[in-house]
Amino acid sequence: MYTLIGGPNNRTFRVLWMLEELGLPYERQDAHPHDPLVREKSPLGKIPVLMVDDVPLTDSVAILTWLADSTGRMTAPAGSLARAQQDGLTQQIVDELEGQLWIATRHSFILPTERRVPEIKPTLAWEFARNCDVLASRMQGDFLMGDEMTVPDLLLAHCLNWAVAAKFEVPNEALQAYGARMRSRDAYRRAVASEKELLAARQASESA
Repeated sequence: MYTLIGGPNNRTFRVLWMLEELGLPYERQDAHPHDPLVREKSPLGKIPVLMVDDVPLTDSVAILTWLADSTGRMTAPAGSLARAQQDGLTQQIVDELEGQLWIATRHSFILPTERRVPEIKPTLAWEFARNCDVLASRMQGDFLMGDEMTVPDLLLAHCLNWAVAAKFEVPNEALQAYGARMRSRDAYRRAVASEKELLAARQASESA
């Protein structure tokens, strides 16, 4: 049994979704970034945290990679050329797509008001759309690596959802269709249901 620490509507969803894809047992603990529970497990105070045999794993990409490697699923074998290509896609998504979204988010509500530069967001949106086109050109089938879903697919689909919240356009039609396919997966829908349940429980607790 794994314990996933982290609240709804953030990178915790990536790990939640992968746990559902893999059919692994887990329980959830709701927590905001920098909560005492999170600080106890993660030096940076960031979520998600995945507890494995009382060992805290941090950083969503690292957690996804460990889950894939430890189960031998949703990944090319470590040390293979295919794995090197897969890891390249992972880094491309983190650097070229998530990076733009994260900067825009920070300048929307995370940074102190006097440190925000909202004027930067149109440039970030333009760069995000351009980078989407580059990534789409690397797709080798229904998924990024071909016919099998791998770790970078979870990251890409999550970034496409994040783009909607950030009001970043995704004009690339191939990625639009890809995003729709990913959201139609049963495991994705179960993860969304878990998020809604956790959010409802949080709201009920806060209003009590």
